[in-house]
Amino acid sequence: MKFSIQTILENQEYQLIPLQQGDFESLYDVASDPEVWLQHPNKDRYQREVFENFFKGAIESKGAFKIIEKSTGDILGSTRFYDFDENNNSIFVGYTFYGTKSWGKGINPQIKKMMLDYIFQFVDIVYFHIGKENFRSQIALERLGGQKISEQEVAYFGEPARTNFVYEIKKGNWI
Repeated sequence: MKFSIQTILENQEYQLIPLQQGDFESLYDVASDPEVWLQHPNKDRYQREVFENFFKGAIESKGAFKIIEKSTGDILGSTRFYDFDENNNSIFVGYTFYGTKSWGKGINPQIKKMMLDYIFQFVDIVYFHIGKENFRSQIALERLGGQKISEQEVAYFGEPARTNFVYEIKKGNWI
């Protein structure tokens, strides 16, 4: 099946725009706060050289987005589609982060809704890797209807393996 995992998605308030090399500095401005990464498996991504590696992986994934607030033009964070599996008709959504000024404002559910509404036109299952200590993301995904189905060691692009929980949302369960 042919579809793009890096198309522009938007609602009234936010846009997901494909991430480009020139977005590094503005995205790093958001990512350079250590608090952003406290619950993530790789807590040192606020360091420039570590974030450079994360950003390189995002660009090479060809599925990464910057999250834009339309009213201000501000970059709020990043997310991506990755690991499409044609045989299982599934894909992952993840590597999502937001600056602290975006926390608790209901932004993430809107972003995930845009992504899921789009991708469920093409796949039957969406998976999510969530760090075992990332309680904020676990709660957020469960509120969206995600079910924890397993644990998996995940080694991100040039980083050591860390334990992640695997969550899923099936097309038939998405409203």
